[in-house]
Amino acid sequence: MSVTELHPNMDNWQERVDLAAAFRWTVRLNMHEAVANHFSLAINDSGTKFLMNPNQMHFSRIKASDLLVVDVDDPEAMNGPDAPDPTAWGLHGGMHRHCAHARCAMHVHSPYATALAALADSRLPPVDQNACMFFDRVVVDENYGGLAFEEEGVRCAQLFDDPRKKVMVMGNHGIMVIGDTVADTFNRMFYFERACQTYLLALQTGRPLRVLPDDVAEKTAREIEEYPEQDLRHLAELKAILDEEGSTYAQ
Repeated sequence: MSVTELHPNMDNWQERVDLAAAFRWTVRLNMHEAVANHFSLAINDSGTKFLMNPNQMHFSRIKASDLLVVDVDDPEAMNGPDAPDPTAWGLHGGMHRHCAHARCAMHVHSPYATALAALADSRLPPVDQNACMFFDRVVVDENYGGLAFEEEGVRCAQLFDDPRKKVMVMGNHGIMVIGDTVADTFNRMFYFERACQTYLLALQTGRPLRVLPDDVAEKTAREIEEYPEQDLRHLAELKAILDEEGSTYAQ
């Protein structure tokens, strides 16, 4: 029996399964933080209605059926017993409402990307192939103003004014990664954390960095963007591993 047959009355089931798998693997990669951080996925054309993790539920326990459906146009959205975390509501609501190319949004305080966000210069130079993926494709927010309630969410969304730039280094905070689908966004988040790890490890040697020329970095970024189905295959393999292990993520 397929997962769709198991939940015939639950809309957007495949999207729910993909998002639940992303939560589970974020834990395995140690990119989560206690019961904080949040992912969302737009399920209507305008982006005002989206799936989101329940308030302060550990990523390792989230199932497809647990995901909330929230609507930024619903004045009662924050009044119910299953209302989302207020900062998640502010940050992701602002992102989906004010950034048309943010269909999926993943916010984490992952160790290496957050360490980059703590540096006075939070740019990621193209020191390896993974870092080239993000050449001229990252926004750095240098105006941290406290917890990301509604006004902060709108401000962050407006910084994504260039559709090519789908990663935000949130200074003194963490990162926000956006994309078209769960697979696209999770893959980008994974590689950004790996690129930050390599860069920070290289800095620790104290030796000069081998920074690639801009033209090579841009060429590499475009080649990776055009590489067929890498993000889809990545997520499919992660779900296959979870399935083999008997995980409850797709329930």
